[in-house]
Amino acid sequence: MHTPAAVTLIGAPTDVGAGSRGSSMGPEALRVANLDAVLRGHGLDVVDRGNLNGPPNPARPAVDGHRHLAEVVAWTTAVHAAVHDELRIDRLPILMGGDHSLAIGSISAAARHCRERGRTLRVLWLDAHADFNTSRLTPSGNLHGMPVACLCGFGPDALCGIGGVVPAIEPTWVSQIGIRSVDAGEKRLIHETGLDVFDMRYIDEMGMRHTMEQVLKGIDDDTHLHVSFDVDFLDALVAPGVATAMQGGPTYREAQLCMEMIADCGRLGSLDVMELNPALDVRNQTAIVAVDLIESLFGKSTLVRPKR
Repeated sequence: MHTPAAVTLIGAPTDVGAGSRGSSMGPEALRVANLDAVLRGHGLDVVDRGNLNGPPNPARPAVDGHRHLAEVVAWTTAVHAAVHDELRIDRLPILMGGDHSLAIGSISAAARHCRERGRTLRVLWLDAHADFNTSRLTPSGNLHGMPVACLCGFGPDALCGIGGVVPAIEPTWVSQIGIRSVDAGEKRLIHETGLDVFDMRYIDEMGMRHTMEQVLKGIDDDTHLHVSFDVDFLDALVAPGVATAMQGGPTYREAQLCMEMIADCGRLGSLDVMELNPALDVRNQTAIVAVDLIESLFGKSTLVRPKR
């Protein structure tokens, strides 16, 4: 099975899981950057379902190690239903966030879909952060720092159980790429769990090509590949429009190679685009770069290359 030719855009305009405001405007920034038209230019059948609805950001402090838990549960539950509905009719959902806590909903939906279809799920987590915190470890209580942990069963029942099975995924199904900011307690939990992390030191030493060869190894016709793309994966000079911009990330060309190699494998089944914050951007340049990289995920290349 190759990457589907039918794509659905789903907006999730919320920043309830984040520590600062603004990522709720991310879906519109991607629309302004012509994501729909760019994908149509590659012959894709594109439908924009508009934006999901959910509770507003109450801007309250953390309670028992979680900020806005009820609100995040509401948003992730809505995301889960919307993404699963599209997968069920063989369309590729692109979730436009919004903060990265939303991935609990999208990835649990992909896992549910794979259980129903008897397929293997692989998750590529493109991010500056591992997002493997728990209420016990977190310095902030912000749930956008916990989605991978929740998906792996380390979190509140209300989030861990959204997909109907706990844990929604196994840590061995996840490969994290571009990581360069991990909290101390989070680092220990990652080590104990055996999460597959290709941090920036690994990429610096081995190169993006070798990294992606390792990440994509073993992906076959029965694999559903979910890419969760946090825009702060990119170096801060390339993508300033994020709340947690980090220097020392992949360059524009390294990111393009990453996306092109994912496209070459032909197994992309679902996509998140997270943490784009237009309030911190300059003339929408981060959204434009994000759309450019998404286009590469769907086959843009300088030359005609043989299909794998």
